[in-house]
Amino acid sequence: MCLIEPGQSGECRVRINIDGILRTVVYGYPCSINVDPIEKKPLFHFLPGTGILSIATVGCNLHCKNCQNWEISQANPEDSQAYICPPKELVKMCRKAHCLSLAYTYTDPIIYYEYTYDTAKLARDANIRNVLVTAGYINEGPWKKLLEYVDAANIDLKGITEDFYRQVCSGTLKPVQNALIAAKASGILVEVTNLIIPTLNDKPEQIRELTRWIRANLGGETPLHFSRFFPRYKMQHLPPTSLKALDTAREIAMSEGLTYVYIGNISSKEGQNTYCPGCKSLLIERSGYTILQNRLKDGRCPDCRAEIYGVWK
Repeated sequence: MCLIEPGQSGECRVRINIDGILRTVVYGYPCSINVDPIEKKPLFHFLPGTGILSIATVGCNLHCKNCQNWEISQANPEDSQAYICPPKELVKMCRKAHCLSLAYTYTDPIIYYEYTYDTAKLARDANIRNVLVTAGYINEGPWKKLLEYVDAANIDLKGITEDFYRQVCSGTLKPVQNALIAAKASGILVEVTNLIIPTLNDKPEQIRELTRWIRANLGGETPLHFSRFFPRYKMQHLPPTSLKALDTAREIAMSEGLTYVYIGNISSKEGQNTYCPGCKSLLIERSGYTILQNRLKDGRCPDCRAEIYGVWK
């Protein structure tokens, strides 16, 4: 719980107690607006090969020592540049860019919740899909309210122990697990990202426990992305994750019954492709964020007709 005294801001730095009322200072003021390939989120099972308008404001309710976007996630609003872009303008920009979807990303949409919520409602009315890229650190009530207007989410599961969340992220594990379960139960498409940090969450037994939790609580069809760590922010003393460690994690996850397991932030011969869980045919071939071929037919394998988890059109 974050208790904010009058005239003070919270841990996220974007909410201020003004005369006993909490007010956000980033509503309609994104610090970043870009058109990205949807594979960059990463989402591999949602409208592959399409562009997605992506936005963020400053601030975050976690303080991950390895944060790759720390310049904006840990920034004070008054020290940052921002655009004036209310929800209606974002929807117009999305249409103008011919994007099918809008991503709330880079920092965490939970921090700019009101901005995300209002924009998502307008986007839904305009037949634009809404995507969250989030750490999932949120209470149940507002989370379920937001999910009503969401089509897909990539949610970080940063580790599988309370100690990891407290020491690395200044947070706790259980709210994230609850958010993941609620998101999957809501019917939206869910993909999970786990950043593998050498010496901290890369042990085989940790990977096995994390993947077992995903299968038991989210289902074996839930795509999992193992992402490569690079020295950033307060963790510049650690080495980048090796390809061997990522390959090992992928093998463990698949042996535990996860169907779609990917490797990110590094080139991988097989770890970026989607294969049929039935006949093992190559369905979607990727190189980085680029689709080299997509053989799916109406969301099914063209060879054995197995249905592939995802939103394909």
